[in-house]
Amino acid sequence: MCVESWSGPACVRAGPATRRPGRRSASAGPHRSAARLPLPEYPLSSPSSDTGHTLDVQAIRACFPALKAGTARFDAPGGTQTPQQVIEAITEALTRPLANRGGLTEGGRNAEAIVSGARQALADLLGSEAGSVVFGRSATQLVYDLARTLAKDWGPGDEVVVSRLDHDSNIRPWVQAAEAVGATVRWADFDPATGELGTEHIEAVLSGRTRLVAVTAASNLIGTRPDIPALAALVHGAGALFHVEAVHYASHATVDLAALGADTLVCSPYKFLGPHLGVLTGRRELLHSLRPDKLLPSSDAVPERFELGTLPYELLAGATAAVDFIAALVPGTGSRREDLGRAFTALASHEDRLRGRIEEGLATLDGVTVHSRAARRTPTTLFTVAGRKPEEVSRHLAGRGVDAPSGSFYAWEASHRLGLGEEGGVRVGLAPYTCDDDVDRLLNALDVPRR
Repeated sequence: MCVESWSGPACVRAGPATRRPGRRSASAGPHRSAARLPLPEYPLSSPSSDTGHTLDVQAIRACFPALKAGTARFDAPGGTQTPQQVIEAITEALTRPLANRGGLTEGGRNAEAIVSGARQALADLLGSEAGSVVFGRSATQLVYDLARTLAKDWGPGDEVVVSRLDHDSNIRPWVQAAEAVGATVRWADFDPATGELGTEHIEAVLSGRTRLVAVTAASNLIGTRPDIPALAALVHGAGALFHVEAVHYASHATVDLAALGADTLVCSPYKFLGPHLGVLTGRRELLHSLRPDKLLPSSDAVPERFELGTLPYELLAGATAAVDFIAALVPGTGSRREDLGRAFTALASHEDRLRGRIEEGLATLDGVTVHSRAARRTPTTLFTVAGRKPEEVSRHLAGRGVDAPSGSFYAWEASHRLGLGEEGGVRVGLAPYTCDDDVDRLLNALDVPRR
């Protein structure tokens, strides 16, 4: 049975520092953020012989005020709900003195500590370096900025590869940047029958003129997880740069920039329990070589040269708290990076089990087609019901307290390739707080005859 009410302040305890005693950042050395971030008051998992730890979903749900509304939420791929720890971190940042960084006052020091702490937290999450973490308004904005910057070195005869599997934020910025300088866009297809984007699809469009390939690490529409390291080897073998969109992927799996083979990578903290902003990281040497458009007086240092205007300090504090919340899903006294790895292992086990229940249940319903079929995929399931528009099914579910949105979710190319057009399908996505009762309510609310 799920906890349907919020336990309030009992969910958290205020710690004296960002990290718990005995824990340190994987790569930051002695640095600590000045911000006091709340941590869970009780364990959010228990030992398991199968996965190392089993998540205590009731304890996790107690940390999310929005869940007290009682809705069974399957809208996580569009943005997760926010734990109290993140809310309090944002509030604390706004109630302490704040000023522009670089000042001599307490406000300036607080701002610097928040930014430094957030860079390190996201570096730990992404397997990157703090000095290579860039913040922006959204992942879409960051990709547009990156595309315009890289395109300064492109011209007629150069080629850029995009994938039809991707969210449009990893397609249109590259297409428009290439077209603006006369470069050629080549399209990597995927198999609509299986949902797979394989090495053969990328290899078919690579050439000696390829300058960049942009691919998602996980489809936000159907959950497909391409073999990114294998694709990276192909792309680098052709002498091109490899950009990875990890907005959906970072919610469900450990990210390692080097292991993935990505030259640049983006994600969005609001997809993994944090606030609304975007994050870009990449190889240090590459970032230092790029010259983005910027104001003359603004810093030319990396990563600041990529960040336009004053950063949203309160959102960065919330992003740090979100990373710490995930790391705390599994108890540990190692580095934050190590705890994140254990947490994502436990999370994958939890979400895969629930996804299996959902897909088994959908398979018993007459007229239901599941479009998420790849061998490796996130806990995101897209389905349609014969004779009913996806929006109609979604509205029916909403009337029964189940939030499972419909549409193409900005994966415009993928939805059309699947033959679903702009209507798309009904998308069911999972989060750490999804429970068995949510799944029961979803399956019971679908008034579809059983096979």
